[in-house]
Amino acid sequence: MKNRYAGDHDNGAVPSFLLTKPIYPMMPKILVTRFSATNSEKLFGNYQRFGRNTRIMDWIDKKSLLLATCGAHLTGVDADEYITRSTAGPGAGGPGSFFLLENGRRVRLCVDPGSEVVCMHHGGGAVTCDLAGETFSATLEKPGLHCPRQAYITVTESCTFSCRYCSVPKGRGRKTKEGIVALIESVLSSIDAISLTSGVLKSIEEEEEYVLSVVRDIRRFSLPIGVSIVPTPAGPLRMKEAGVYEVKFNLETATDALFSMICPGLSRAVIFDALRESVPLFGRGHVFSNIIFGLGETDEELATCMRSLAETGIIPILRPLYPAAALASLKRPGAERIKTVFLMHRDILSRYDLDVSAARTMCPACTGCDLIPGVDS
Repeated sequence: MKNRYAGDHDNGAVPSFLLTKPIYPMMPKILVTRFSATNSEKLFGNYQRFGRNTRIMDWIDKKSLLLATCGAHLTGVDADEYITRSTAGPGAGGPGSFFLLENGRRVRLCVDPGSEVVCMHHGGGAVTCDLAGETFSATLEKPGLHCPRQAYITVTESCTFSCRYCSVPKGRGRKTKEGIVALIESVLSSIDAISLTSGVLKSIEEEEEYVLSVVRDIRRFSLPIGVSIVPTPAGPLRMKEAGVYEVKFNLETATDALFSMICPGLSRAVIFDALRESVPLFGRGHVFSNIIFGLGETDEELATCMRSLAETGIIPILRPLYPAAALASLKRPGAERIKTVFLMHRDILSRYDLDVSAARTMCPACTGCDLIPGVDS
């Protein structure tokens, strides 16, 4: 039976190179899906129409297209104060990114001079963007640290593991607790939360202990603290006792089979157990897990994964693949697939009465990289 959400996108087959290609680091590479006005009209037929020649995309269609395109050419008045540069994840080491705000809703775009999406900065954060034949006005948001309204800090900027989507280098080291405090103090007037993520410098256990020591040090700021690391079995309780407000442990993939290929050496079962154990500690809707889609999973596999999280009170965060590192040759999901996944996500969260808008920290509070039910809709 055809999935009722399915569009004319890839059939979900696992890319053959995942089964044969050796694991090795590669330089990040942004693959941008190009769209013309004609192609976008084929994808989106539900423009609101005002007058014979005016087409206005609704926000879901617009953000789907922007996320699929991934980047934009930011031109006009110098906008360097609005650009943030990642030190973790697939975007690490890239040219940077910026955040657009339209009517209180946010999207993050990579700086890409070759993109067909053009954002003209007129000064003071005011921009006019051309997207698939439509022009709209938006505002550039100044980031706190990494994203708006948060100090989102990578504690350890290297990792002993070799997750194939990730560009974090080995041997880069970690921030000192004093350095982290200073970073937070530098943006304190412009943030509402602190979020910590980290690679693994020596071992999962040692990393957790160090991050918890950081948490104890930064409680002085009296802001909600979110933590996203590879957890130990005892991690959730230890984090709660240390003063963490929300946690995000990433399953990364829709299936165990994909996880074993994408994140060799890590245990998806341990991560899943830590997520389940976190719900009674932090509460329904305050435990999260990023799931990357576009790795070859089917829509049904993705829906099954989402349901398995949501039914226990965990909010899945659906992240379109950013082709980088050892996955640089893959294609980023198109706008139609991004919208299809969003509709699945929205229905599942509604069915289990989970509200992402209550999140205070990390990715679900930022919303820049993903379509988030209840925030974007």
